[in-house]
Amino acid sequence: MDRTVIAYVIYLLVSVALTVWVARTLSRNGRVFLADVLHGNEKLADAVNHLLVVGFYLVNLGFVALYLSSDETITDTRGVFEALSTKLGVVLLVLGVMHLANVYVLNRIRRRGAMEREQVPPVPPQGWVAPTAQA
Repeated sequence: MDRTVIAYVIYLLVSVALTVWVARTLSRNGRVFLADVLHGNEKLADAVNHLLVVGFYLVNLGFVALYLSSDETITDTRGVFEALSTKLGVVLLVLGVMHLANVYVLNRIRRRGAMEREQVPPVPPQGWVAPTAQA
């Protein structure tokens, strides 16, 4: 079997496994965060969580597939490791950027909700005072 094909197979196996692991980890641990962002609405948190996971899979697996091809032929074992380290390193960076982007957007939503809750007075007004005329 050609070494280039071996590198492709290893790259696909490791990249898909990493993508699935990261998506499951984010889904499991992000559910609590989403429930807080969405004010305890568990059904909505689960739905948003599922949509985020599907989008995460589509973007990352699409990138893995597009980044599969290589212009150079791998001739030795050292070339296999070099090609794999470059490709897997880029995939890991993309996974990290996607994770940080998700956390950033959710944190912005959470902050906006917290600011809206703070604008409501904790105690309803107890009376009304008429304005006085300025001299």
